[in-house]
Amino acid sequence: MTNLTHFSPGAGCGCKIAPKDLEMILKNSRSEKIFDNLLVGNDSNDDAAVYDIGNGKAIISTTDFFTPIVDNPFDFGRIAATNSLSDIYAMGGVPIMAISILGWCLEKLSADIAAQVIAGARQVCDFVDIPLAGGHSINISEPIFGLAVTGIVETNKIKRNNTATKDCILLLTKPLGTGLVTTAEKRGIVRPADKQQALTLMTTLNTFGRVISDIEGVKALTDITGFGLLGHCIEMAEGSHLCAVIDFENVPKIEGIDYYIEQKCIPGGTDRNFASYGDKVSPLTDYQKALLCDPQTSGGLLIAVEKEAEAVVKNLAVQNNTPLFNIGYLTEKSDGYVVKIF
Repeated sequence: MTNLTHFSPGAGCGCKIAPKDLEMILKNSRSEKIFDNLLVGNDSNDDAAVYDIGNGKAIISTTDFFTPIVDNPFDFGRIAATNSLSDIYAMGGVPIMAISILGWCLEKLSADIAAQVIAGARQVCDFVDIPLAGGHSINISEPIFGLAVTGIVETNKIKRNNTATKDCILLLTKPLGTGLVTTAEKRGIVRPADKQQALTLMTTLNTFGRVISDIEGVKALTDITGFGLLGHCIEMAEGSHLCAVIDFENVPKIEGIDYYIEQKCIPGGTDRNFASYGDKVSPLTDYQKALLCDPQTSGGLLIAVEKEAEAVVKNLAVQNNTPLFNIGYLTEKSDGYVVKIF
């Protein structure tokens, strides 16, 4: 079998442009024109764009693609599709249609392998009962794949990433470490059980975001991807003009992840992430940095919920077989840090 990760300079969401560089790109490309129906745009660093179409409804639009994160092409397609759909759920919506984005190096990888990637994505779309209705492909030096997804949401149920309030509890739905495990796979030292757990996590849909969209006490919501837990937590806290306090001992991690940290299976995205936002975080140990800045692919949801609604969210999590980890809370900013680790 062809090892797809051998063609990948930065696997999965780890190939994302670093937060600081992305900020500069967007800063120099913003339009001064005002679009009254655009409810969520790129000014808030949110998971997707949202456009009001009237009658209490809005369209959600997102796109996500990356280089191979696993060697199996069918699994690569499944992961990429799951990751793309997550942005819709993170806004509180439901997907209604997807189209694919395929870049393929036909001189190195056969068309049949590309077909397996698309088949994996189609399986996920079939599972959530939406069409994979088309797409666009180019012949390029390195393989990339992903989806552009359209979703729909009631305007009063939109969940943003920058509307958290003081004293909200921070909940996380998936353990960290997929960047470390998939880097180990690329190096050929991954252990089968850890590889399977990472695959299961990356192909688990974040449909829980839609489930909790009805709860007013869920004040902010986002998914954890290439910027790592800290990067997306910073977006939530800074956008809400608050400080996040994280109890590191409560942060979930893939079982056996310490082995990969010891083996220095650190993705390049980890250092790029820290270089972009490390000055906004209280001092970290190298171990904390390796986990908290690890770029996640199809990671879990980060939920900011009022204490009064926490029990309701947890009950729904049990009913929907969704793990929930209480990792901290939001408070007023005091000494300049956006995130404090203790």
